[in-house]
Amino acid sequence: MAIIGRPSPTDTTLHPIKYKWAYELYNQAVRNSWFPHEIALKEDLQDFAKMTQDERHAVEFVMSFFNPAELMVNRSVALGLYPYLKSPEAHLFLARWMFEEANHCVSFEYVLETFPFDKEKVYGNHLNTPSMVAKEAYIEKYLTRMTDVKLDIETIEGKKDFVRNLVATNIVMEGTWFYSGFMVVMSFRQRNQLRNFASMINWVLRDESLHLKFGINLIHTILEENEELMTPEFADEIKQIIIDGVDVELAYNKDLFPNGILGLNADYVNQYVQYVADRRLEELGLEKHYNAANPAKWMATATDVYELVNFFEAQNTSYEVDTKAHNTSESDAADAKKAQGGE
Repeated sequence: MAIIGRPSPTDTTLHPIKYKWAYELYNQAVRNSWFPHEIALKEDLQDFAKMTQDERHAVEFVMSFFNPAELMVNRSVALGLYPYLKSPEAHLFLARWMFEEANHCVSFEYVLETFPFDKEKVYGNHLNTPSMVAKEAYIEKYLTRMTDVKLDIETIEGKKDFVRNLVATNIVMEGTWFYSGFMVVMSFRQRNQLRNFASMINWVLRDESLHLKFGINLIHTILEENEELMTPEFADEIKQIIIDGVDVELAYNKDLFPNGILGLNADYVNQYVQYVADRRLEELGLEKHYNAANPAKWMATATDVYELVNFFEAQNTSYEVDTKAHNTSESDAADAKKAQGGE
């Protein structure tokens, strides 16, 4: 069984698992479970009240994009990925992925309800701001192909369209644009502001790192199983999709920081975007394009994503549930309690 193709009624047996990486990512995602209202934002409201107009604009602008973007990703997974994969373990992760995007959307709604934003403006920005309109048009260009009833996933061109959409929505949108926004919010925490909001973003980022890992593994698997796709021309096309995505983001960041704020401006963020894009190109087996240095090296210590660690060995010590607790015997539990100093 190949991973890409129309699922049949027989593609419903989880074992034997062929794509172990997909199942391991699913289990890690479940261990990462969290909910937005576990974070109190009272202190952040006090920080926000003291911010300059440009600082408030930056937070509001990022939220204007993130709010609809999470549902766009959810739609991409539901309509652009799920119907075209045969693997049951991949379907498990995709289902979890969709839940997490819904959770992110509700999380940003929680922030929007809590902060004194101009709600009408925030909800309308993505429809009225040319740089945001351009970002959504970029995604729709590829997603529309995936929702076209004429798409034949069994053909070479159909498989190419699948990869194109995956690169645009996962590698560019989630893996580059989102990381740019994460860095902006977390930069406030570097200045001892919006610490709780940044913690929420850190949890979102942890989810997105798994989505990105899944997408990269999926692209490599598809190319390995469909060698006819591995042409220099298609590789160049994939690289250009990423470059086009960066160009759209560079314009967006100029609107995000029209004047700049303390320690942060459009040039700084755009250099970071180019650095991240180079990382994504390398992860896909392509050459760097920008050769940009990382201007925000502190981000490498804020998250393990940039260190390219083994996602299955990296342990989250701040928040993780035990998905295998139901398999723990009473003796195992007693041993664990004794090791922790219990009776």
